[in-house]
Amino acid sequence: MRGDDAMAVKDVRPGVRNEEGIATVLGLLKQQFGERFQTGQSFREQHSHTTTYLPSQLPDGVVFVESAEDVKAIVRACATHRVPVIAFGTGSSLEGQVNAPSGGISIDFSRMNRVLAVNAEDLDVVVEPGVTREQLNTELRDTGLFFPIDPGANASIGGMAATRASGTNAVRYGTMKDNVLSLTVVTADGEEIRTARRARKSSAGYDLTRLFVGSEGTLGIITSITLRLQGIPEKIGGGVCAFPTVKAACDAVIMTIQMGVPVARIELLDQMQMRACNAYSGLSYAEKPTLFVEFNGTEQTVALQSEQFSVIARECGGESFSFTANAEERSRLWKARHDAYWASRALAPQLNGLSTDVCVPISRLADCMVETQADIEEHGFLAPIVGHAGDGNFHVLILFDDKDPADVARAEAFVARLNARALSMGGTCTGEHGIGQGKMSFLEQELGGAVDLMRAIKKSLDPQNIFNPGKIFAPAEGIADA
Repeated sequence: MRGDDAMAVKDVRPGVRNEEGIATVLGLLKQQFGERFQTGQSFREQHSHTTTYLPSQLPDGVVFVESAEDVKAIVRACATHRVPVIAFGTGSSLEGQVNAPSGGISIDFSRMNRVLAVNAEDLDVVVEPGVTREQLNTELRDTGLFFPIDPGANASIGGMAATRASGTNAVRYGTMKDNVLSLTVVTADGEEIRTARRARKSSAGYDLTRLFVGSEGTLGIITSITLRLQGIPEKIGGGVCAFPTVKAACDAVIMTIQMGVPVARIELLDQMQMRACNAYSGLSYAEKPTLFVEFNGTEQTVALQSEQFSVIARECGGESFSFTANAEERSRLWKARHDAYWASRALAPQLNGLSTDVCVPISRLADCMVETQADIEEHGFLAPIVGHAGDGNFHVLILFDDKDPADVARAEAFVARLNARALSMGGTCTGEHGIGQGKMSFLEQELGGAVDLMRAIKKSLDPQNIFNPGKIFAPAEGIADA
């Protein structure tokens, strides 16, 4: 694979704008939504914001919707006049998913943030797409239930469903595809469909729920989500253990999983990431590859699981395992983990960050991380690594000068090598960031002809290519050409 074939920024280019259609839709939406429709520069910039270095591509207008009827009206107008429509949750996506390369209308879901129904006996909840992860768990607290998917950012549930998010709890509770029971979705004809009922299993037709989960807003606009919930554990314990090498830490992870220890979280931070976390969060951990772990259950089972992990860690060369069941201490430990992005950026505040991720079979995690660290060292990068080690997923934050074309090219070439490395090991170019704009060329390399089937599905469900065009697949030449 040639590096210049896989540089993220090469895939980011404006499509052909439908100027006449956009002008017409702007007038219609202004008339219908009044102050809830904004075309000011600052609003448009906020709704193209991306937490990566990909260039911002602004929509032409932003609508703050309050109901599914609002969404249906917008989609009908945009479909009639062939104008792109992009769903916006909190803007925390990492591969340019909310950019508007052909202009169009951004639908802001921040006001559709109601918890519609809590079915405590059935362990499920129905929410609007603008509900955030933290908001949902705050509202569930008195029920004894919680929603376990934790991507780090306080993302919206709609955005998490659209990007098939996961995070630190995935090793025990799965990803969004495992925890979404049903969706309502506005399709390209402006009608709302329901993909499934609340039943825990069904053999009724195609699995439309999983089709839309992970579609990144390219097939329809999600208007409600029914989620699977979990009981809040009686006891939660967590701890930290340093290892001499990344391989030793990965060996401990593999042994923990293979022995069936029901770990809830198991995160791997390399030595550079530990140095960043210590400096940013005022900690004093050893600056070595380190596992952060958490166990859920009763007081007895948590104690047993932590002891089992401690034995495994010692066998793999780990240093003393520091364990706590104190809620305040545990929260401080995981706060440091969740602040890893900002801690990494603080290593060189004058530089920008390119956050990327890959996922490999767990047996290849050590190989992939060790080779990646060697690549980082060989090319002189400042690039901490943090991994959801329990499922073979890890993230690299490359710090680079985005105003220096040569440094940008170096960073992009590193991303190309990283993705090629993961694919050669039976892995994927993204475990949880999604494709968006930044990883389109890697998707072709990963799945080959299957991408043509994805294009056929897209064309069938969205024949005019109005839903988030220019994402997942190479940008079309124009809306009408989709």
